[in-house]
Amino acid sequence: MSVKPAARFALISVFALFLATGLGCQPAVADRPAAPAAWAGADASQPVTGILGAMTDEIRVIEAAMTDKATEKVCCVTFITGKIGGRRVALAKSGIGKVNAAITASLLASRYEPREILVSGIAGGLSPDVRPGDIVIAARTVQHDFGAVTEKGFEPKTIDNLITGERSLGYYAADARLLALAQAVAPNVHLTRIATSEGERAPAIRTGTVATGDVFVASAAKKEELRRVFEADAVEMEGAAVAHVCHRFGIPCLVIRSVSDSADAGAKVDMKKFIQTASTNSGALVIELVKRLAAEPAPVAAH
Repeated sequence: MSVKPAARFALISVFALFLATGLGCQPAVADRPAAPAAWAGADASQPVTGILGAMTDEIRVIEAAMTDKATEKVCCVTFITGKIGGRRVALAKSGIGKVNAAITASLLASRYEPREILVSGIAGGLSPDVRPGDIVIAARTVQHDFGAVTEKGFEPKTIDNLITGERSLGYYAADARLLALAQAVAPNVHLTRIATSEGERAPAIRTGTVATGDVFVASAAKKEELRRVFEADAVEMEGAAVAHVCHRFGIPCLVIRSVSDSADAGAKVDMKKFIQTASTNSGALVIELVKRLAAEPAPVAAH
C-alpha cells in the first residue's frame, strides 16, 4: 500500500500526539506552527535532516557544529534547529530506550518533515573485530528483545505492520543512499585516537548489524547470544525503534554508532571511560555526512 506524503505525515502527527499525550503532554490541536525563524525566506523550502541521540553526550559535538541555532519545544521534546554546512538540521535528545526514541522520531517527523533521520551515539561491541572508539555504520538494525518467552526460552518474532499488513523479519535495512554516502565520507573523517596499553590507535570504521533492546548489555553470555542469533556487531537501545518509525512512514534512516564498551562484565566501567571519545567519533561522522548531503543534488521525488 502506498501512503501519500500528506497522509503519511497526518498519520505521524496522530501517532506522535497519541504517544505524547500518554506521557502527560498537552499539545494543542491547532494549525501547524510556523517554521523556525532561522529558516524563513529562501530557506523555508530547503530539505531538513533530522538527527537524534539518546543522551546529552551523544549530541554535544553535533550541536557545537551547528550555526543559526534556535530551540523549540514540541510537546515534551526540545529540538535544536540550525544548519550544518548549509543543510537545515533538527537535532534532539530523545532519552534512553525504544519508547523515548520512537516518540521523539515521530514528533521530529511530524514537525519538521525531514528528508532523512540519522541516529548518532554509543553502543556496546559484540563482534570481536570492534573495539572501543570504533564505528559501526548500521547496514541493518533489529530489535533483539521483541518476541515471546516460552518453555524453550526467548524466541524472536516477526513484527507486523498494522497499517500495511506486511510482515518483516524484524531487520530494518538502512537507506541505500545514506549508507553509501556515509561509507564514502568515512575515510576523510577525523576521529579521536584511542589510548591503549600498547599506545594510541586509530579507530576503525565498519559496516554491520546493530541490535536494539531496552536493556543495557553487560554480560558475556548475552553478548554471545546476540552475536549468534542476530549476527549483530553492536548493541544499543534506540536505533531499531527509530528505524521502525522511519520504515513505517517512508523516511530514509541511518544509524551510526561508536563503540564505548564490549558489552561484557566490564561494560559499565568502560562505557563511562569511553563515552566522550565514542560520542565524539560518532558525531564527527554524522557531521561529515550532513555536509555531504548539503552538497548532493536532491533525489528525484517518486510520482
